[in-house]
Amino acid sequence: MSIIEILILAVGLSMDAFAVSVTNGMTKKNINLPWAFGIAACFGVFQGLMPTIGYFLGSTFTQYVTQFDHYIALILLGFIGGKMLVDAFKKEDECDSSCVLTVGALLVQGVATSIDALAVGVSFAAVMNSMSLAMAAAAIITVTTFAFCLAGVFIGKKFGDMLNNKAQIVGGLILIAIGVKIFVEHVFFS
Repeated sequence: MSIIEILILAVGLSMDAFAVSVTNGMTKKNINLPWAFGIAACFGVFQGLMPTIGYFLGSTFTQYVTQFDHYIALILLGFIGGKMLVDAFKKEDECDSSCVLTVGALLVQGVATSIDALAVGVSFAAVMNSMSLAMAAAAIITVTTFAFCLAGVFIGKKFGDMLNNKAQIVGGLILIAIGVKIFVEHVFFS
């Protein structure tokens, strides 16, 4: 696998996390510079960790993960997005815990958007002849995802300020759409 192929793979894997980062920037009131770096770091670490785990577990575990990963992503992202939609229709002055991002919610997002990367790691075990090459690929995925997600938070913050209370509706729909996209891709196109 060439460096160009790894970079393209890294960009592709980071897109779901990027979209969720934009959503977080749009809808959450507590996003500041430390949170922006935290969001980017969380998604970057999960996107790099999952292929690493997949590499070590190899093809033995892939049959179990690929049977259920799309259901897990659909349920997690659908639940979070659905909750955002419900909360969006509350009165604007009823801003509760849904208006702030918590560490727990961020970790759930990190897992939900990186499940596909686990299967990528299993494929690394098949195509890469050394562990150091697989770890280098995981590092590239981590850094790429971090950069995209950091930019995504700031893009979302900009649009969230323009959209005001409609940002939560848009954000909820984006999360649900990502979950459905993952589900459809795995059920009908793999």
